[in-house]
Order: sequence, then C-alpha cells, then structure tokens
Amino acid sequence: MSVAVGVNSSGVCGALLVADPLDACSPLGNDLRSNKTVRVWFALIARGYCAFEDKVRNAQSAGFRAAIVYDDREKGNLVYMMVNRENISVHAVFISKTAGEILKNHARGEEGECCIFPLHNGTAWTVLAISFISFLVILAILIVAIFIPRQWLHSRGRNHLPKSVDSKMVEALPCFVFSSLHLSDLHAGETCAICLEDYKDGEILKVLPCQHEFHSSCVDSWLTKWGTFCPVCKHDMRTKTGYSELEKSFVVKTLSLVSLQLNAILFFDPTLGLVSGIETESFPKICMGKFWT
Repeated sequence: MSVAVGVNSSGVCGALLVADPLDACSPLGNDLRSNKTVRVWFALIARGYCAFEDKVRNAQSAGFRAAIVYDDREKGNLVYMMVNRENISVHAVFISKTAGEILKNHARGEEGECCIFPLHNGTAWTVLAISFISFLVILAILIVAIFIPRQWLHSRGRNHLPKSVDSKMVEALPCFVFSSLHLSDLHAGETCAICLEDYKDGEILKVLPCQHEFHSSCVDSWLTKWGTFCPVCKHDMRTKTGYSELEKSFVVKTLSLVSLQLNAILFFDPTLGLVSGIETESFPKICMGKFWT
C-alpha cells in the first residue's frame, strides 16, 4: 500500500463505500454531505481516465474523509501519486488491484470498517534487519548442530584412549647399554630428560619410536604411570606406530652401533671373545624387550 496524502502515524478508520462512478472522474453520486451522522467514510476508487488529484478532490467534495484508489493493472508497480495538496484535507491512498478487488467485495458501508495505516520509511530497514538476524540465528543453529556432536564424539574418543601405555608395549621397546665411546655418533644427548641425570657407562637406555632415549627405569615408570607420550617431543605412544616400527628403530640403532666397530676389525675369534684386540663386552649390548644378545 502506498500512502499519498495525509495519513498520520496513528492511522484512521472508517466505513468503506464504492465510488459512483467507480473512476471518480466526475462528481460522485453518493454524496454524504447531507448525512448527519458522525461516521467517517472512505471512497474506493479505480485508477484511470483522469488524474489522481481529480479523484481525490471529487471524493472530498462528496463528503468522504479518505480516497482509496486501486490500480487497474494486474501486475503494476505501486507508485507514489503526485498531488497538489492545496485545499485537500482528506487522506489519499494508492493500493494494488488485488487489494482493491478484495476491498470492493467487502465494501458494506456502515456494516464494515476499513483502516488506513501509514507506510513508515524505516519499514524496509526493519524487514532487512529481521531477515539478517534470522539468518544469523539459523546459521548459529546449524553450526551447533554440526560441530558440537563432532566435538563430543572426538572428546569421547580421546577419553576412551588408555591413559597409560600397556606394559607389554613398554617391554617391547628397544634398549641398549650406554657407552660414552659412541656418544657423538649415536646419541642425541648424554642426559635423561626424565630424571635429568647424566648417562653412565653400563646403564640401560630405552629408545622410543621417535628415537629419543631415556633410562630404562625412568621411561618405564613414565609410560606406565604418568603419561603416554615422549617427554621430549610429545609423540603419543597410543598412536598406531605398530611393533614393526619399534623393530625398525631397533635395527637401525643396532646397525649403527655395529658399523662403528667394523671399521676397526682386524681379527675376530669367537672362542677368545676378541675383536681387533677389544673385548666383546666393549660392544654396547642391545636388547629387544626381554631378550638380550
């Protein structure tokens, strides 16, 4: 509905009559000036054949308080009708043809009532704001519906992981006897990151899949009682590293130790237990789980 003239913010209500003639291009036959009632009357008028202003003035002359003009085109766009407001005191409204046909069928005079309310300039912005807020609410609901269950499942999955490493897996870790002779070649450091004590010759060290070494007793206690990850790099032992990776890291460590000795081999006699004049006990002893070589 498009307001043309004079509807205040509170609106106005009245009885609706169909104009005679319908186009109101000539003085109206339904003259209400002789009507002594205090009833407010609206004229329903069809667009066309004369200016909008002429229709409004003819309705005013006939005693109507408002002129409701409806479009004569099915899909016409509503427009603001330009009116010279001089000497015009009645309300004027332009509506669609569909709305006009509905009002025409319900124009019952004093038996019915029609109300006109102004179209506020801020209505479009209000509709836009409501639409935008509704979109945000729907988006928030979708985010909650999608991500919260996934987060819950992820948290539930983490809670079902063991809080310590199985003792059998700890026993399967490769270990060897520390030797300061090969420190620079084989070891990342000479201090246990758990107890902060320096390694001593003859102490048993264990190697995690991430290749970090610790005192056997320290890392056993750490993995079975305190944590499931490497104290240095935080590699989680609960991940699917597999026993094959433990064996692989053990073999690499073994080959590295042996290769250092092969460079100096001149003679080997198993019965004497000597290698190039060095007792076999000087080899770092390597273990795999409970089995020693």
